[in-house]
Amino acid sequence: MTDKKPGFFKRLFGVEIVPAAPDPRPAPAETLPEAVPTALTPDLVVPAPEPVAPGPPDVAPMVPDHVPLPGPPETTPDYVEAVEARAHAVAPAPAHAAAPVEQASGWLARLASGLKRSSDQLSGSITSVFTKRKLDNATLDELEDVLIQADLGVETATSITDILRRDRFDRDVSGEDVRAVLAAEVEKVLGPVARPLRIGEGQAPFIILMIGVNGSGKTTTIGKLAQKFAGEGKSVMLAAGDTFRAAAIEQLQVWGQRTGASVVSRPAGSDASGLAFDAVTQARAEGRDVLIIDTAGRLQNRDELMNELEKIIRVIKKVDPSAPHATLLTLDATTGQNALKQVEIFGQRAGVTGLVMTKLDGTARGGILVAIARKFGLPVHFIGVGEGVGDLEAFTAADFAQAIAGREQP
Repeated sequence: MTDKKPGFFKRLFGVEIVPAAPDPRPAPAETLPEAVPTALTPDLVVPAPEPVAPGPPDVAPMVPDHVPLPGPPETTPDYVEAVEARAHAVAPAPAHAAAPVEQASGWLARLASGLKRSSDQLSGSITSVFTKRKLDNATLDELEDVLIQADLGVETATSITDILRRDRFDRDVSGEDVRAVLAAEVEKVLGPVARPLRIGEGQAPFIILMIGVNGSGKTTTIGKLAQKFAGEGKSVMLAAGDTFRAAAIEQLQVWGQRTGASVVSRPAGSDASGLAFDAVTQARAEGRDVLIIDTAGRLQNRDELMNELEKIIRVIKKVDPSAPHATLLTLDATTGQNALKQVEIFGQRAGVTGLVMTKLDGTARGGILVAIARKFGLPVHFIGVGEGVGDLEAFTAADFAQAIAGREQP
């Protein structure tokens, strides 16, 4: 039934039917009989969005730009960007004359936050020890055990207790008094090794060889260093010398894209020493300021792997007898006492010139850096307290000492 009188449906259903625009497409050969409109006809309902037709199996579906693409970690720019977003989930401060001061304050806050596990452990233990009003031998012995368990080392622990015994014995001592002595002693030990990494003016390219055990954060540290050097206006080249882990090659290529550094790479399984030779030759030909060479992570007790590392160094010296100009050992702070053995063996086999301590935010025993500094006296160039680029900074003894002791920055 069809009623041609205008307003019929408006009177019947309270809805006025508006004729649809004519369809420009040709009508099909057969047409269905005209149906009686109802309140549920398509013309009266907001149409649902059409589903996206699936494509061929080997074609990825379209994904909006704001949705992160899936992928294995450390191999895509999305992973690196996500890490940066988590590390700096704050609104950027406006640029003005006081920006350098604010930047420094931000680093001190991240340093204190990164060392919170270590400082909380130490502070809690110190507070629990000093429940007596007078400092006696039993209390000093307990304090010494606490400091040794925090991986500060026997020598540092003994020095702190000796100072307290000399100056405060049989007197009232608070936890804050002990933390002040702790901070002063830590700064005294770390002061001589807190040295910045200086790029030689007459050495182009300045060749940095990065070494360390598996999982120490070596490749990520290389990316952060590349960004720092690029920010200083230096021309940087990276060499993906960790040819045993395919993800390391991809990860370094991502950092190269982000920092504008060219990356020399070969297929996984290629000879690392040959790649190092090509990288040094190419960096010299292109006039690069800095060349950072990654190497495969290796355990310090595997003699055959250490022999390969020595071969890489020999090959580099064939191109430039003065290279590598810096051999940086990346240490994972969470390994604790094992880091001491790493410094000893890598120093003997590869001639370590400086240290980068990473993952201080992942351990309650950040004091291992103090033990390493006292025993070996190697320069500590950088420390890392997080995943973001801004979480790797030049090492400062005073800031570290105050942070690990859990004291307010002066």
